[in-house]
Amino acid sequence: MQKMSRSGAAGELRLDALIADLRWRVRLLNTDILEEETRARVSDVHQPTYSLLALNLRARRDNLVSTIDVLEQRAKSMSEAA
Repeated sequence: MQKMSRSGAAGELRLDALIADLRWRVRLLNTDILEEETRARVSDVHQPTYSLLALNLRARRDNLVSTIDVLEQRAKSMSEAA
């Protein structure tokens, strides 16, 4: 097994912290989406009266989830390389 350099360990910790922060933001966006759907009284995305704000929040959330997936892949490859 190879030794991990200090910068490698620190980079892995920063990546883990970033992933945790993004997950927290996804939870916040989920809450905001639910609140907006409740306020607008429409929770079906396919309804023409569905809130534009909720649609935008969903898009942001989905982008963050995709980013988290990519970062988790990177973290996995970093730990396998170590």
